[in-house]
Amino acid sequence: MSFAADVSPDGPFALVTNATGFAGPPAVQALLDLGFHVLAHDAAFAQKTAWEDFGQSRARLTPISETTPEAVIAAALGHAGRLSAIVSNDHHPAPAFPPESAPIASLRDNYDRLVEFPFRLIQAALPAFRDAGGGNVVMITSNRTRLPLSGGAFPDAARAAANALVRSLAIDCAPYGVTVNAVAPNFLYSEAYYPRALFRETPHGRAYVEASVPVGRLAEPQEIGELIGFLATARTRFLTGAVVDFSGGWPCAPARPSA
Repeated sequence: MSFAADVSPDGPFALVTNATGFAGPPAVQALLDLGFHVLAHDAAFAQKTAWEDFGQSRARLTPISETTPEAVIAAALGHAGRLSAIVSNDHHPAPAFPPESAPIASLRDNYDRLVEFPFRLIQAALPAFRDAGGGNVVMITSNRTRLPLSGGAFPDAARAAANALVRSLAIDCAPYGVTVNAVAPNFLYSEAYYPRALFRETPHGRAYVEASVPVGRLAEPQEIGELIGFLATARTRFLTGAVVDFSGGWPCAPARPSA
């Protein structure tokens, strides 16, 4: 089953959640560049100044500030009538906690933000996608679980669950012409996880990135935007259930010492 393209004079409509952080800004810009009308969601947009700073009077960009997944989808469909793509850009602070003192509330917070929110978002959107003949869902997850780190049990568990969610939802959504794929980054420049002040402006931070990532640098935001744009516009229904690592070749074995 193939999905029908949106023929609105505003172009196809796409929703990007949590638009101000992580992969949100490059996702929004990539979709605008591809001709979408973008519904940018962030609770911060309830404040007019936050929206003005983000929106910068860009055409084909509409704010959504609702806080529950169901309300976000209802607002998006109220504006657009239909959606061609959803980018579920989910992120949450990931401090390291030793297991003997890890606050269980943090585990619940990671699960709520990284697993439950995107599931409920897709669940709420599925009837509209089905009625429209399909659509594309792109989840922004993480490949941090490829090399677990000390103290990272909570975000590792939630990210692993989110990647599993992609694969399972892809099976159930396929009969409706809905693809569900993920971009799983690490070492993407963002103030959420790799802030400039440390990883770009200090010798120690730059050396850590160069030693860890085969590409030798952090990913630029527009690079993940390019990949998000591809998945959001893909017309093939056969590409679904994929979790695409976006980490510059990380993780890799340390270089062997010279003979």
